[in-house]
Amino acid sequence: MGSHVFDNIGVLIHTVDLEISQYLKKQLAPYRLAPEQYLVLALLREEEGLSQNQIAEQLGKDKSGIARMIASLENKGFIRRSGGSQDRRSVEVYLTDQGRELGQTLESIHIAAREILSKGLTEEETSELRRLLGIVRNNVRRV
Repeated sequence: MGSHVFDNIGVLIHTVDLEISQYLKKQLAPYRLAPEQYLVLALLREEEGLSQNQIAEQLGKDKSGIARMIASLENKGFIRRSGGSQDRRSVEVYLTDQGRELGQTLESIHIAAREILSKGLTEEETSELRRLLGIVRNNVRRV
C-alpha cells in the first residue's frame, strides 16, 4: 500500500526542493558556497548595486538572514559593500573581481542544473510547470 503523504502537492514540492538543494550543495561545496549564497551572487551578476533590502525582497528572505549571507560572502572576498549613492543609511552590494570570476563558474553550474531539471520535459511543459508553481506560490502568499 503506497503512502498518501505525497498526494499533498506541498510535500512533493518540498521533497523536490530538498533534492535540488542537495545537488546544488555538492556542486557549490568546492567554492565554499551555500545554495542561498549562490542566489545572492546570481542576483548581483544581473544587477550590481542592489541594497540588502532589495536582495532580501527579491529572494523572499528576511533582512537579518540576508545581512549574515552578505557578511559571509564579503569575508570570502566575493562581494563588497558600499554606502548608498542616494541614501547614506543604505548599503549597496557589488561583486568583487573574485566574485565576477566565480560568476563564470556559477553560470556553468546554473546551466547544468537547468538541463538536469528539465531533462525529459518539452519547453512547453517547462513553461507550464513554471506557471503552475507560480500559482501555488501565490496561493501560499495570500494566506
